[in-house]
Amino acid sequence: MSFFSHLLGQRSPHSLDSYLRSKKLRLVVNALHAKSGGGVTYLRNMLPLLAEDERLETHIFLHRTQLELFHPLDERIFVHVFEFPLGLARLTIWEQFVLPIMAKIMSADLIFSPANFGSLFLGNQVILLRNALAVARTETRWSKRLYWVALGIITFLSLLRAKRAIAVSRYAAQSLSLGFDHWFEDKVRIVHHGINPTFNPEPVAERGDFILAVSDIYVQKNLHTLFQALGPVFQRHPRLELRIAGQKIDDWYYSRLVAEAESLGIADRIRFLGRLDGRELPDLYRRCRVFVFPSTAETFGNPLVEAMACGAPVVSSSSAAMPEIVGDAALLCNPLDHEDMSRALLNVLEDPELAARLSRKGLERAQSFSWKKTARQTADVLLEAAGSC
Repeated sequence: MSFFSHLLGQRSPHSLDSYLRSKKLRLVVNALHAKSGGGVTYLRNMLPLLAEDERLETHIFLHRTQLELFHPLDERIFVHVFEFPLGLARLTIWEQFVLPIMAKIMSADLIFSPANFGSLFLGNQVILLRNALAVARTETRWSKRLYWVALGIITFLSLLRAKRAIAVSRYAAQSLSLGFDHWFEDKVRIVHHGINPTFNPEPVAERGDFILAVSDIYVQKNLHTLFQALGPVFQRHPRLELRIAGQKIDDWYYSRLVAEAESLGIADRIRFLGRLDGRELPDLYRRCRVFVFPSTAETFGNPLVEAMACGAPVVSSSSAAMPEIVGDAALLCNPLDHEDMSRALLNVLEDPELAARLSRKGLERAQSFSWKKTARQTADVLLEAAGSC
């Protein structure tokens, strides 16, 4: 493989001449912020589909430490692996100043940043509005609040600079434009996330004695309110337990949850399962008595769609994007009211007809979400943005 191929991260030899003669849209996916949760899920599903699009020549920028998260990568994708000292400040400097230079060297037509923001020195850019800023209202730590305020500012500036923005929901379009969504009506396109076909109701499984929650451990996931809601539920259903599938991201919040469970006397009824892969999760969705999603700040909520696609009866927070995503296929509750959450859980647990109806409506609702549809609509927006450059 030539030095040029190594520089571009190509997986097979290509001459400089063939590279320069390419008539496809040369797209760089800036994936440097995708390290857990929905960001990784999004790219793992989207990248192979973007690689299939004959209109695109897809490149991806990754840090060396991210390779395991995305392995294996589609061989049609040009992979560029970088190594620099980790840390938010260093990543910001690299993204703001080095990335535009790399894109220029590559003659990139367009940069796609699937985070709220990208380099402010890039005009030929599309951003993905997906990280909820409302987290700042639930945080008690000033350092974290300052982070979310800074994220809001750079999101707004990136929205001003970008050619187009893709919002994962109407809620995301409205909330992440900080109340100025009318300014960006011609720039923002709404494209919902999809669902992997592995999330389906087959094989039919017997419901187990557990409630399921799927989320990484962050304060905005509102698991502490769920814990408070479980007291009456566990009293009336002594064999029931809560299983939480998700990566421990915030050590401070995880310690708070453990202490909360101990103080409520329910620690022995709660199981932290850690991060599970796509083969293990569908079985949990199919076998849970109820899937609960108590989050206070979400722009989409991938686990909601996964649970519906597997036929799980869903109890969901009524805030943020959740009503938009579930429609009438979930029982909604106030995420800040643990008594209302208890009532919702007990209603589903103790009313088989309600549980069956929610399961059926969830399956119907999930059919409207598809990664192929997401990829097609996303590629259309990318090409539209490139045409306006």
